[in-house]
Amino acid sequence: MDYRHSAIYGNVQNPAYSPNIRTSYARPYSLVDRIKNVYNMIFFAQFWRRYVVPGIETELAKHFPNLPSMLEIERNQSLVLMNSHISMDMAYPLLPNQVEVGGMHLRPAKTLPEKMLDWVEGSGNSGVIYFSLGSIVQGDTVPAKYRELFVEAFRQLEQRVIWKWEQDLPGISDNVMLTKWAPQQDILGHPSVKVFISHCGLLGIQESVYHRTPILGVPIFGDQPKNAKMIQTKNYGLYLEWEELTTELIVESLREILHNDKYQQSISVASRVFRDQLQTPVERAVFWTEYVIRHQGALHLRSPGVQLSWMQYFMIDAIIVLVVLLLVFLKLLIIILSTLKNVLLGGRSKSKSD
Repeated sequence: MDYRHSAIYGNVQNPAYSPNIRTSYARPYSLVDRIKNVYNMIFFAQFWRRYVVPGIETELAKHFPNLPSMLEIERNQSLVLMNSHISMDMAYPLLPNQVEVGGMHLRPAKTLPEKMLDWVEGSGNSGVIYFSLGSIVQGDTVPAKYRELFVEAFRQLEQRVIWKWEQDLPGISDNVMLTKWAPQQDILGHPSVKVFISHCGLLGIQESVYHRTPILGVPIFGDQPKNAKMIQTKNYGLYLEWEELTTELIVESLREILHNDKYQQSISVASRVFRDQLQTPVERAVFWTEYVIRHQGALHLRSPGVQLSWMQYFMIDAIIVLVVLLLVFLKLLIIILSTLKNVLLGGRSKSKSD
């Protein structure tokens, strides 16, 4: 959920429980957490609007000189297809034209390539650990000190390891298979794969939940730290900070996930929740897209709140008027009471003097 976009769309998320784009906090949010969350929501929204959007609009104007502002375009959207699902996030209040379609790319696992299949099935009861930092982070960008920690940690495990790594890596143990490319969903869907060491990208988390594979997160940037905290909060796995990594910590964390059934049970429950849908995410996306086309933009789905300024939306102007009226009323009441007091006391003083 992008709270900034949702607000522009007329659906402001409550910072008392809705996380900002970069981080979240233990629930229920404490007073300090709620203050931090309000600050972060305002800061990131203002930073985006003041420093990021102008550059985008300048570049767009070079190619589309008559294009409306991005704010106007955002407010004029008929449908938002959101890459999220309640099983992997939280329950948000949504408008009719905010449709969750998270997991559109998910599918049942296929048979692994022969060499990899033999490696996985040869692991016996110990199973396999799959390690991938996604497609953006290449192996040669990982500092050598961290790389060596994982090499040594894997040497101490009885499990086999499939490590997505683009270059040769000297010193790896016999229980590690390096591969430049990995059919990730097919690996995660194999019953012998016990843990996924992941950078906590959103799509990878969705795949891991769908295929019921617990996660050891090592987040790097962007939304990954927030995703990693969600994983640990929901008991889908654990996460580690790069700055705190040691060989012992990696081994202990992996063994905790491997031998504590709560992680497998929690992610299996989430998988059942995700799979229990009336439509697949793709079917839902297709239906609502065609619905909007059939109804020529489906204006009836839009919130009237999109037409209001923030002062109108939060009733700030109305509150100001009410406060002013209350102050005027109190002032008049004080004047009236003061006048009555003077009249009454003045009358009594005159009677005594007579």
